[in-house]
Amino acid sequence: MNTQTTSLNAPVAQSRAAHMREIYRRYGIVAVLIVLCIVLSFSNPYFLTLGNIADILRQTAINGILAVGMTYVVLTAGIDLSVGSILALAGIISGSLVTGGHPHSAIVGIGAGLAVGAAVGAVNGLLVARLSIPPFVATLGMLSAARGLTFIYNDGMPVTDLPDSYLWIGTGAIAGVPVPVIVFALVVAVFWFILRYTTYGRYIYAVGGNAKSAKTSGISTRKIIFSVYALGGLLAGLAGIILAARTTSALPQAGMSYELDAIAAVVIGGTSLTGGSGSLGGTVVGALLIGVINNGLNLLGVSSYYQQVVKGVIIVGAVLLDASRKKQ
Repeated sequence: MNTQTTSLNAPVAQSRAAHMREIYRRYGIVAVLIVLCIVLSFSNPYFLTLGNIADILRQTAINGILAVGMTYVVLTAGIDLSVGSILALAGIISGSLVTGGHPHSAIVGIGAGLAVGAAVGAVNGLLVARLSIPPFVATLGMLSAARGLTFIYNDGMPVTDLPDSYLWIGTGAIAGVPVPVIVFALVVAVFWFILRYTTYGRYIYAVGGNAKSAKTSGISTRKIIFSVYALGGLLAGLAGIILAARTTSALPQAGMSYELDAIAAVVIGGTSLTGGSGSLGGTVVGALLIGVINNGLNLLGVSSYYQQVVKGVIIVGAVLLDASRKKQ
């Protein structure tokens, strides 16, 4: 009788264990974010003030926009190391068109920044999709090339004296909500809908899950791969515009190491580095976690050198977490 009872309970126990693993997979990162916020609120009374929360959201908006584009790329089993350099190039070109002797409107400058970002991303897409260059190599080369072009464009000098109409996208607010946060929310909503409810979104998952099977089923894998890099570049351009407006100047050294924060947000959020699995919801939580960590370390007076160490540990830990998910 005891043997029969044990044999009946075994499937129940396995089912519960599987259920707990699924809860951990879906909501573990949210729990970590909540616990971290509680700890920081006790460590520094300024952490939960409205001003600081607004600062966290503004900082997160830029990395979050980059991470949305990175999610699309990683879902196809790719990687884009050039988004920080694209951000800087788009920002300095955009800013230069609305200052000094250039009487162009802010809309023209913003449009130019978006176009530059999309064009550089498209070059990445061509290198990876058409020439079959490994994404790591192609985007690493673009990281250096785009950064060099950024310094060449304005002789290594920042672009200043940006007009108020341009600065509004980085420093303005609507009904008390910072404009960068609103832009980030709109980007997430649009790209989440595309990924969740459109054929294009399903194709992205299919290409990342098994490119050969996707191609056999009639999906143009090259077009999908090309498009995600172009979209990633477009969003990097948008992030560059917002950063230039937020800091009131376009700096040639802007965006350095931003690609690491974006990749960390994507992987921490549950998107697999091997492609085919992940969600934008997880990426948003991952970006918020990175933003809270950065803000918390600053409030606690932690040296920027140590902050780099912490970020490195987070990225390695995220990769290990991704590997552990696959073994379950």
